[in-house]
Amino acid sequence: MHPESALLPFDESTALGGLSQPEDPTVRLPARVNVFDACNVGVVLRAVLFVEAVVGVGAMFGTSLLADWLLRFALLTGGVLPATLTWLIGACVLKAYLARLRTGYQWLAGIGLGALAGLYGCGLLALMGLLAPAPWLASAAAGALLSSVLVAGLVWRAKARTPAATAARLAELQSRIRPHFLFNTLNSAIALVRAEPAKAEAVLEDLSELFRHALAEQAESVTLGQEIALAQRYLAIEQIRFGERLRVQWRLDPEAEPAKLPPLLLQPLVENAVRHGVEPSAQGAQVKISTARRGSMVVLKVTNSSPAGVGERGHGLALANVRERLALLHDVQAQFKTVFKDGVFQVRLEIPL
Repeated sequence: MHPESALLPFDESTALGGLSQPEDPTVRLPARVNVFDACNVGVVLRAVLFVEAVVGVGAMFGTSLLADWLLRFALLTGGVLPATLTWLIGACVLKAYLARLRTGYQWLAGIGLGALAGLYGCGLLALMGLLAPAPWLASAAAGALLSSVLVAGLVWRAKARTPAATAARLAELQSRIRPHFLFNTLNSAIALVRAEPAKAEAVLEDLSELFRHALAEQAESVTLGQEIALAQRYLAIEQIRFGERLRVQWRLDPEAEPAKLPPLLLQPLVENAVRHGVEPSAQGAQVKISTARRGSMVVLKVTNSSPAGVGERGHGLALANVRERLALLHDVQAQFKTVFKDGVFQVRLEIPL
């Protein structure tokens, strides 16, 4: 029996309907979780911009001319900016220690550190003779208040990074091994059992490895090398199914493999390439996966040719989830782009090494 003759149609929507679960709107942090993830370029930029915006608004009180506002804003920035950076550096340096505290104590530590930073900023301005008398108590209170807002932002970010908070957003990605893919793979393996038992065994091993990763408790990040190995198993299965219709080209840079990615990020991109490039076309399509290290960044590209009349349709939900997960891990340090031109669709990721 030819392998493709064993492929049976399968209603994916029916199966998925039985597996869907309602989204839990209540998200809680566990008793111990590190809310101080200030060692991040995006966090630093947002914190500085927020504090400077507050200072800018505060400088408007008591001034009626633009020149007076600019002068007061510049003077206050001379104390507030070093104090903010001190708070961020302190939160980053103490990250490992604070992670061992309960969440409530982390809040208190962050607010206390903000009060000290406020005193530090006030001291700088007093030392330069710009504050007389120095408002020590008001500065400590302002530092504590601003730091509480920053801690609240970090807590919200920590919630978004925890598996409980991202469960709903990962639901679509967790169903990436679609039911019809599972049944087609099993049918292909059955068809190969008598004619080519070694190949059938390899197919089942690849399928088992895919499901082992799908059902395992996921870490926050994995290496690009691990993701490539998993994608290779997936494409090996699809190669049995599509034969010459699926033409895969790998162009891999070994120096790029240590880059960190959210788990199971590459496989949905590869599946999209097969689903929207190979499946709709009787002639099949070419799928290219390339990695390259460029300084401190790694560039990952997944490219597929598309049959005539099939453009970017269908490239939506999975890509949006991939983009969001990448932003949760690397924030502004990572980039995600998609391009469709001349019948070729490409996903391009830039990841810090």
